[in-house]
Amino acid sequence: MSSADPRAEARRVLAICNACGYCNGFCDVFESARLRPALTDTDLEHLAHLCHHCRNCLYACQYAPPHPFAVNVPRALTELRHHAYLRHAWPRPLARLLVDGPASALLVALATIALVLGAVLALVPHTVLFAVHQGPGAFYAVIPWGWMSLLAALPLGWSLLAVAVSLRRVWREGASAGEPPPAWRDWRAALADLATLRNLRGGGPGCNDLDDRPSHWRRRLHHTLLLGLLGCLAATTVATVYHHLLGLQAPYPWWSLPVVLGTLGGLAMTVATLGLAWLTLRADPTPSTSASRGADAALLALLAAVALSGLALLGWRATAAMGVLLALHLGTVIAFFLLIPYSKLVHGGYRALALLREAAAKRRRVR
Repeated sequence: MSSADPRAEARRVLAICNACGYCNGFCDVFESARLRPALTDTDLEHLAHLCHHCRNCLYACQYAPPHPFAVNVPRALTELRHHAYLRHAWPRPLARLLVDGPASALLVALATIALVLGAVLALVPHTVLFAVHQGPGAFYAVIPWGWMSLLAALPLGWSLLAVAVSLRRVWREGASAGEPPPAWRDWRAALADLATLRNLRGGGPGCNDLDDRPSHWRRRLHHTLLLGLLGCLAATTVATVYHHLLGLQAPYPWWSLPVVLGTLGGLAMTVATLGLAWLTLRADPTPSTSASRGADAALLALLAAVALSGLALLGWRATAAMGVLLALHLGTVIAFFLLIPYSKLVHGGYRALALLREAAAKRRRVR
């Protein structure tokens, strides 16, 4: 059974779950829903973002399809999350990127890469672009440091602003229901839940990655991807310190801290994206939607492109291919930055707010 309004379907299935109570030990969603019997629109959106899509409840449910009740909580909350992304996206006209999903992501990524590569081919003399550059400042002989930093900083700054506006809208909607501000201990509890992905454990045995057999692979791959992103961020931060405080210019030696962190981060991202793509391709489609699977595929492809282009640049940086590889990597990074607010990656911020709100609610219940 489905509904044109995702809130109506989510309200229907969660009302049945509240009456049943069998799945309350799987994650925080069901206990939180039980304490919100009215299931208002604000409640439903909170529960949708609190759901980590572990899928356990579907395979444990006695009312799941083909039962006439057709209870499919993961699918209903997935549809509601997508509805929330569209509703809160800023600026609203760019929410269209979320509607088209993979097609929009592919178009933006290809256009950005083509624009950067075309500009480099047009503006950099071929005797410089295809020459072998080695030693400190080799990258900047092709693309000056100032331009490289500006081209990356502008889209990243725009995306951070867009995400901040969207998250502020979500939080204000919840606060309008009379919620007090979270305490410091709530922030710590939410951060712990976010870092450990506690709600992706399915109550202990793991989530149903492929079918009704539980495992911890999805959670492990999510952690690997997060560590990879943090490794790349750390590499960029250390390289910035090297450049501005120590006067050392990239590229750095293989054994230097920025290169080691960036290499490990790129390898972790590659392993994680390939592993998650394998799980997505083989998984039972029943708990998800075609839009969600497409968004997952688009994000994983973009993250893999960022990681692989960076590793390729590292491997061939002392050859004549360095200039083209640098432009390709810069283009994929810019595309990734541009798409942050309009891709599946934005779910991390929404989920963090849901965990924070849930931690505050738990503390108030204990008191």
